[in-house]
This record gives sequence, structure tokens and C-alpha cells, in this order.
Amino acid sequence: MLERIADLTYRRARTVLLLSLLAVVALAAVGFGAFGKLQGGGFDDPDSPSSRAAALIEDEFGGEDNLVLLVRAQGGDLEAPPVQRAGRELTRGLRAEPGVSQVTSYWAPGGSALTSRDGTQALVLAHVDDADTERITEVTDEWTGDRGAVTVRAGGPAALNQDVSAQVSKDLALAESIAVPVTLVLLIIAFGSVVAALLPLAIGLVAILGTFAELYVLGSLTDVSVFAVNLTTALGLGLGIDYGLLLVSRFRERLDAGDGTARALRWTVRTAGRTILFSAATVVAALTALLLFPPFFLRSFAYAGIGVVAIAALSALLVVPALLAVLGHRVNKGRLPWADAVRRTEAPLWRKLAGTVMRRPALTALPVLAVLLLAASPLLGAAFGSPDERVLPPDAESRQVSAALRSDFAGNDATGVSIVTEGRTGKAAVDRYAAEVSRLEGVVRVQAATGTYAHGRSVRGPGPAAAFERNGIHRLAVTTGTAPASGAAQDLVHAIRDLPGPGGTETLVGGRDAQLIDSKDAIAQKLPAAVAWVVGSTFVLLFLFTGSLLQPLRALVLNGISLTAAIGAMVWVFQDGHLSSVLDFTPMPMDTSMTVLMFCIVFGLSMDYEVFVTSRIKELHDAGAGDREAVTGGLSRTGRIVTMAAGLLAVSFFAFATSQVSFIQMFGLGSGLAILIDAVAVRGVLVPAAMRLLGRAAWYAPGPLRRLHSRVGLSEAAETEADAEKKRETTPAEV
Repeated sequence: MLERIADLTYRRARTVLLLSLLAVVALAAVGFGAFGKLQGGGFDDPDSPSSRAAALIEDEFGGEDNLVLLVRAQGGDLEAPPVQRAGRELTRGLRAEPGVSQVTSYWAPGGSALTSRDGTQALVLAHVDDADTERITEVTDEWTGDRGAVTVRAGGPAALNQDVSAQVSKDLALAESIAVPVTLVLLIIAFGSVVAALLPLAIGLVAILGTFAELYVLGSLTDVSVFAVNLTTALGLGLGIDYGLLLVSRFRERLDAGDGTARALRWTVRTAGRTILFSAATVVAALTALLLFPPFFLRSFAYAGIGVVAIAALSALLVVPALLAVLGHRVNKGRLPWADAVRRTEAPLWRKLAGTVMRRPALTALPVLAVLLLAASPLLGAAFGSPDERVLPPDAESRQVSAALRSDFAGNDATGVSIVTEGRTGKAAVDRYAAEVSRLEGVVRVQAATGTYAHGRSVRGPGPAAAFERNGIHRLAVTTGTAPASGAAQDLVHAIRDLPGPGGTETLVGGRDAQLIDSKDAIAQKLPAAVAWVVGSTFVLLFLFTGSLLQPLRALVLNGISLTAAIGAMVWVFQDGHLSSVLDFTPMPMDTSMTVLMFCIVFGLSMDYEVFVTSRIKELHDAGAGDREAVTGGLSRTGRIVTMAAGLLAVSFFAFATSQVSFIQMFGLGSGLAILIDAVAVRGVLVPAAMRLLGRAAWYAPGPLRRLHSRVGLSEAAETEADAEKKRETTPAEV
């Protein structure tokens, strides 16, 4: 199949390029509409109790409070007549806004508790559809800022998601403005030729635009996170570099060996193309695991990642060969002074390093292993959570509002606990239940259709019944004094869930802390299956590629070591707070979803480099080279490619460290570090050491599996002289 593709792209190169150009234009036209389809949030399990509580409250009561307007009296007195008029005007105006419901205000009946301890600030709470980002922006722009006697600022989950999404968009533009020019300069340095350096960017451009079009279609059909754009650009550019380096290096190698363009192209697509297919398959296998997790935030990265890998591989096998067919020897145009050095088939430094490790495997590998295990050690104290306002910079308005709610108010109404009965029940039962909930440690007050409760007794009569009772279904709003996302807050949610419901009815408990618990539980429940899928699928693919049982095991162990080292380093930085002054973030528990994402992405990319290196080692082994020569020769031929590819990809990820959203910083810094660890420490030291210790057993497989591999396996076998002579006779004529 690959040889037929090579022949097609050689004979019909200009036709392939014209069709590809038309496809790219069409994809770009569709893809740029994706940004209007993508959403913020997506960290919750839609089938969890907290999500079901939110859905029931949405259906029966118009939704939970997700927009908080913090109103500060300019003169410091909420009772001043101008402040009263401004507050009532704000309340009336917000209630009149289309798409806004459940408006509760200090300046409305029953809202006297919505005031700060010093009496200078008050709250107006409302519900806005989270999915309608434009509406959220319109409402906050209309009703915030200086309004005569008061100053109004927006917070709450809706404003927080809006601020995060807006900040990520700005950060993405900044990251790409840094990464693309730096990458282009490094590509020119790496290739020693301007023309050759542009070919990987062609793969990346097609992959990115194609994936944007895919996200537009999927975003029209289901929920897709806006953060998928970050992965699309970084991974598209990175895989373009990986595949472009491999193809161009092999094509040049054959040209330098004296082959004509047609034969060099056929050999390149046959060998490098097979490596790219297996590489893409291993990355896709790792990303597919993200589809097992319920939050659409993680599934969105699977959509984007699988799409960008598939399109990058397709463009590498069609577009680049067609470009190489047209360019031929002109691929070296724009040569730079160091071109001859970077075009060498072998890298003496990598051969020397591999030879040293093979002679003294324990002496060279143990120090590297010790450093990686030390880097992984902070994982023993890792804590995991979900994003909150602390991921934003301190000057973000929604973060400032959250800080004021915690420090200035007795209990946080905006981040409290919501309780809703799944069935109908009487008010007498609700009265007893609300009083019991109010006795729990950490509860400031409970509002219900029957009144407001504190410390086990009623402290205020019934408020507006429509906000808390509809058709016998009751909603209770629990104001807590616990810090959001803290252990005490989560313990309170568990305590409420342990209480019997009013009148024997079942209750659903929602709110931010309940969502945090449910999100962690959902990921923890699916994590074993996801890990099993990644490990199992990778093992099978590497067996089909190598025909060995021990090579997949060796790859999985070494990749696991490099991954835990990188994630452990991120715990040390982002949870423990080291480098917080340099990167300007607030230390907090590790983001559960982003850590899982980083695991899957980096695992797939590490296997990408594993396939690159193993393909050349196996090629030499199958050609009859001894174990030591196969390893040193394979690394000398691929070491430069892998390190250049890893360095260039790391630039794309490290550019995200400029973000002002801390979990984006963590993802970029952690992914870039993991890739460099894998390319240098693992490929350069641990792989040759492991191969030396395994010896001939590295290629072992039982007889039945060897026969199975001979029938269904695909490996990059060396080309024999007979094969070469036959191809000379059948290769299309040069033009």
C-alpha cells in the first residue's frame, strides 16, 4: 500500500498538491467557525449526583446561582438613599434581562443576609445559561463597573468560566506568536536548508486546519471544550515536525546514496511511512483512553488529539511525498553553512553515547534512574482537585470577587451547597430536615420554603416560596463557612449526603464542592480502565511492530519512569509552590483532569519516539547486525532526529508557560519537560542500557507468537539487494 502511495504521489504530484490546496482552503473556511462552537467548563460528570441536582434545579427552579454581582457602596453605607436606589435599579434591570433567572438580591425581600460583615458590600445572585457565552458577556458588560453610588463587579462560576476562556484565547495567541517563529528558526538550523525546513510546517498547517474543521462539526453536535484548541495547535505543529524530520531525513539519505528522486521517494514512503503509521497508531491509542472519562473537557482532547494525529499522518503520507517529488534535489535549496554537518546519516555523538552505555550499562543508567526517581518522589504527597478562581491571575475580576466573598462575608452564598428532593414531600418534613442540616459543622444557614435555619432552629420566616418549592419538589440552599474545595467543605457534602431525606424522599446534593467530589470519583472510577487500555493497546501495537514480547514491556516501563518523573516535578512546582514567584501563579492541588490529559498526551508522544528509535534498531537487527551494533547504529541514525523533534515540540509546549492560567502553565511545562526527559535520558541512556542487559532476549517471542507476527505483523525490514534490483526495474522513469 505504501509503495502504491509513493508511486501515485510521484506520478501525480501536482494533481495531489492541487487537490490538497483546495482541501486546505475548504478546511480553513469551515475550521475558523469552530471558535464560536466551543465551550468553557466541562469538568463535571453529567451523570453524577451533583449534575443531576443541577439539571433538576434547572428544570424546576430555573437553575442554580452561577452569576454573582458584588456591589460596593461608594460612600461605605448600603443604607444611603443613592445606594438603595442604585441597588434596586440593578435588581430590576437584571430581572428584565432575557435569559437571566433566579435573581436574588440584598435589595429584595428575604435578601438581608446578602451583606458583608462591615455593611459596605452586598450581593445580587442570578442564573445565566452557561452555554451562552455571548449572553454572559453582554450581561456582565451591561451591569458591572461604576454605577453612580455603587461599584459592581462580576464573579461566580459563569463569570469565572468566561474569564478563563477569554484569558486562554489571549494566551494561545501569545504562545503561538512565540512558538511559531522560534520553531521556524530552529527548523532552519536543524535542516540546514530553508526549503526543507518549511515541509514540516506544511504538515502542521494541514493538521491544525483540518482539526479545527473537525471541532466545528463536533461542536455543532455535542459539547466540546475551548481548551481543545491549545492541544490542536501544539500537537499539530509538533507532529508535523516529527513526521517531517523523519521523511525529509530519509529522503535526503537516499539522494545522498545516489538514488534518483523516484526511487528515493519510494524507499522513504515505504520505510518512514510505516514508522509514521505505527507512531500515529500508538498516539491515537493513548488518546482514545480519554473517551472513557465522563467530563467533556477530557473527551474534547480525545476529539482534537485523534483528529490532529490522523490528519497529520495523512498529510505526511500524501502532501509531503508530493512536495518531495516536485522538489527532488531542490529540497536542499537555501543551504546554510552547517548543512553538511546536519545532513550526515549518522550522529557520532549519539553513537559514542550509545557505545559507552552499552559497555557499562549499570554504571551509566543507575545515576540517571536515581535522578528520575527523585523527581518522581513528590507524587507521594500529591493532592488533586478541580480548577477554581485561583487558576487566574490576582487581578482577574472573578477571582477578586471570590476572594471578597471568602474574606468579607459570613458564609459564601455563591459557593454553597444545593439540595433538591427527587420526589414530592410535605413542608413539615422539610422543616425538620432543614433544621437537621443546619446543625452540621460548617453550616452557617439553610434556606428553604419553610424559612431560614441556623444551629438547628428557625431564625427567619418563609421567603419567596417559588424559589424553594415547586409542585411539592423542594430546594434548599445551604450557606457554608468552609473554604471552597477544602477538606472540610468536602466532608460537609458527605455528611449531608449521609442524612436521610425529608419524609423518606431521596435527595440530590449539588454545588461546587459536590461537583469536585463527583468529578474526582468519576475519573478515579475510569482511570484503571483507561490505563489498562493504554498499556494493552500499546503492547499489542509494539508487538506487531517488533515481533518481541520484551520490547513492549521495556518500552512501557521506561515510559512510565519518565512520565512519573515529569508529573512529580509538576507537583513540586505547582502544588508545593516552587517557582511560583517566577511563573506568577498561586499554588494549589494538582488539576485532576489536566494531569490525566498530560499522562495520555505525553505517553503517546513518548511512544512516538519509541517507534522512531526501535524501527532503526530492528532494521539493522533484521539485516544481521549484532545486538550492540544494532543499538549503537540505530541510535546514531535516529538520535539527532529524535532530539531535534523533541526540542522543537518542547518549544511549542513551553510557550504555554507564558499563560496566565495556571493549569495551562502546568500542562505546557510538564509536557515539554516530559518530552525532553524521554528524548534525552530515556532514549539516550536507559534504552541502550536496557537493550544491553536484555541481550538477545530483547527480541524473544514464543514460537506461536513468532508465527502470528510473521502473518499479521508489520515491521520495517531491511531492503535486500534482490529487492533493490527488482525495484530498479519497476520504479517509474525519472522526470
